[in-house]
Amino acid sequence: MKRTFLIFLFLGLLFSCGFAQKRKQKETINDRDYWANLAYTIADPVLSNISRDELVKNMPVELSPTWDGRRTRVVYMEAFGRLMAGIAPWFNLPDDDTPEGKQRHHLRELALKSYAHAVNPNSNDYLQWDKEGQALVDAAYIANSFLRAPKQLWEPLDEVTKARYIEEFKKLRWVDPPYTNWLLFSAMVETFLLSIDEQYDAYRIHSAIRKIEEWYIGDGWYADGEQFAFDYYNSFVIQPMYVEILEVLVQKKRMVKPEVLEIAKKRMQRYAIILERFISPEGTFPVFGRSMTYRLGVFQPLSLLALREELPSEITEGQTRNALTAVIKRMFSVEGNFNAQGFLQLGFAGHQPDLADWYTNNGSLYLTSLVFLPLGLPANHSFWVSPPQDWTSKKAWNGQPFPRDKSVKY
Repeated sequence: MKRTFLIFLFLGLLFSCGFAQKRKQKETINDRDYWANLAYTIADPVLSNISRDELVKNMPVELSPTWDGRRTRVVYMEAFGRLMAGIAPWFNLPDDDTPEGKQRHHLRELALKSYAHAVNPNSNDYLQWDKEGQALVDAAYIANSFLRAPKQLWEPLDEVTKARYIEEFKKLRWVDPPYTNWLLFSAMVETFLLSIDEQYDAYRIHSAIRKIEEWYIGDGWYADGEQFAFDYYNSFVIQPMYVEILEVLVQKKRMVKPEVLEIAKKRMQRYAIILERFISPEGTFPVFGRSMTYRLGVFQPLSLLALREELPSEITEGQTRNALTAVIKRMFSVEGNFNAQGFLQLGFAGHQPDLADWYTNNGSLYLTSLVFLPLGLPANHSFWVSPPQDWTSKKAWNGQPFPRDKSVKY
């Protein structure tokens, strides 16, 4: 009897210690660890496959129920380009021996191999650079990834691979972009060529700048064409690409004055304030407009400003990180975001294929990686180590003081 009691006591203590250890481990998963682990989870299936020249072979294709009939090879270019635009700044950090550092190093090595396969006509994973105008869209995200991490992603490429990208980018001039956000895709590709001192088409950049300025409707919002549509294309494309294009032009002293860039940044800051206020106390945000399957790409402007240390004075780093973390956790706690092979599935929170638009496939969904831009900040940066603070809606609905909102005139 005494021996039995001692055995049970020992087992109880063992279980208690194990539970305490697991709880302690859980508590040590800070916001940055969570972001990095999720970014790795999203990126690894794409990069591990294309780096082995096996993405086409192993990535299941999932198309919108209303798919328009285009060639399905667009899937792989969308997945690769959009993913790289989101995680590129992360690779700007130096290697280290932390778990995150090892993840980052691994993905960067895979990415460099992947870039080479993507433009090698002899590779199975040679991307569809022609035949479909869609190639312009995702070439722009690839070009954007090079702009966001030139020393880590562009400069290490071999000369043959670089020459192939330059050729593919220039060949895309056959695409006549509609007068929508697509003008920025042309401009982004040409701006990257300018950034590496290659021949570029100034008219395609000028056209985009003129139209974007014409389409500014006030209080931080641009229309996507002549008619305003209430959706998140200011997030997915317009605000970030416009600012990043202008930055290169100002740096190269071409076409635009610095004050044009400053105004565009102020508009994006105002729009970021609105995005932060969209986040509910529960970590949700309004679902409206097309392309909601792009998930967390909605917050690209807020994430980009955090990365650039240019958040508006109205919102702190602590509340921005806390709000974004709440949204990320809320969305990815839902089952069904990933398929059995680890690739993203059609949907918003979980698997919701009927939500997909006629142009959407499972490669399109990797635009969600654009929320991870702040991973380009070091782990000891104030964005990551500032105490978490309640965001605006959480303050408002909990009876705390919160700042009144006001429109701007830029």
